[in-house]
Amino acid sequence: MKAYQIKIELTGSEPLIWRRVIMPAGATFNRLHDVIQNVTNFLGGYPGSYHLFEFDLPDDNIKVTNDEEAYQEHLHFKKNRKAIDAKMQDVPPKFAAFEEAWLQELQKVIRKPAGIKIDTYLEKYGNLNYIYDYGDDWQFLVTLEKTVEDYHYGYPTLIDGAETAPPEDVGGLPGYYQFLQIYHDANHPEHATMKEWAEEQLFREYNPDFINRMLKSIHYKKTEWDQLK
Repeated sequence: MKAYQIKIELTGSEPLIWRRVIMPAGATFNRLHDVIQNVTNFLGGYPGSYHLFEFDLPDDNIKVTNDEEAYQEHLHFKKNRKAIDAKMQDVPPKFAAFEEAWLQELQKVIRKPAGIKIDTYLEKYGNLNYIYDYGDDWQFLVTLEKTVEDYHYGYPTLIDGAETAPPEDVGGLPGYYQFLQIYHDANHPEHATMKEWAEEQLFREYNPDFINRMLKSIHYKKTEWDQLK
């Protein structure tokens, strides 16, 4: 089975938080999102909620996102393009630059992540930019390292990596480094409270065996190898 070996890096982390994964070809962007979530400590959002995420495909003028509002805005733009263009003609010059930037954003094609596959874009771009949680603004670089033609499993596999990933709602990288300082300092006055909060967030130190058990749930292809197990 064709598969991709990818490297997932948390941009700006020091030391670098990264994972190397093999995942079967034919995955949607939603599946790639699931992989990134499972190899980190992210859970898709707070309990009972969710966070927005996006993949940017600038050469194709496409943004892949679970942002339903952005999707509906793009549909509205397509249906009302002539009226919007006509309205732009009446914009005062001092607002023209702002309106032009807004129009360019509306012209970007919005695709839902479950409806578009990664293969063409991962192979074309070589790397993909993924943003998760617009508040904490986690930015990842997903790099295609090589194509594998004889992968035997219908789910992704973690093969390497380093460093523990942040938990949800920690406040971006600055908040994460502050969290680590308190979490690992038994003498800090907030240590006990931080440990309790970390448990609520299901925070885990980097554990490849646990991650691979989780990745087996992302089973989107049935292979002959799987049928023999």
